[in-house]
Amino acid sequence: MVTVTECTTLGKGRLRFHLDNGTELVLYRGEAKQFRMREGSTLSDEEEHQLIYEVVGKRAKRRTMHLLEQMDRTEQQLREKLKQGGYPQACIDLALEYVKSFHYVDDYRYACTYINYRQDRMSRYQLKVKLYGKGVPGEVIDRALEECYEGDEQEQIIHLLEKKKFDAQNSDQKEFTRVYQYLMRRGFRSNDVLHAMKSKQ
Repeated sequence: MVTVTECTTLGKGRLRFHLDNGTELVLYRGEAKQFRMREGSTLSDEEEHQLIYEVVGKRAKRRTMHLLEQMDRTEQQLREKLKQGGYPQACIDLALEYVKSFHYVDDYRYACTYINYRQDRMSRYQLKVKLYGKGVPGEVIDRALEECYEGDEQEQIIHLLEKKKFDAQNSDQKEFTRVYQYLMRRGFRSNDVLHAMKSKQ
């Protein structure tokens, strides 16, 4: 049995409930009324299970499906979105298990798609940093890069040098250093950068 320790009005017909076991739930007024929830009220273990897995859990599944309809997302991005929406951890886990069972969310597929669309203009390092920032596990990123990355970093560097109108013969040390540092910040290897820059002489 759990007790409601706090109830906060959120607007749009929603209420946030804090339970004495640490769980937080966001419910619509009709749902709260159905379970007679108010500050100081109690829920049996069966009622708590029903509320989390049948009421809020189902809503979390629908919300996750809606998020995936808008755009492809990583597991971490979905978890963050659901957490921002006030869903408890149990409901988040339930929703993610549901969409993963249908392969609606697949971090490896997401990483491969991301790489395929951006490898012509981003270095391996840049791709890795971007994917890591989106919550894709490191081992998944490495596997995706190994199997999907076909970019030619030398060509990318030369393209960027042309875009910068770099002319090695007419550039002083300051200009050479500025362009070199620019390319290094984009994640290219030093040897590749220097080779491409010297080839422009």
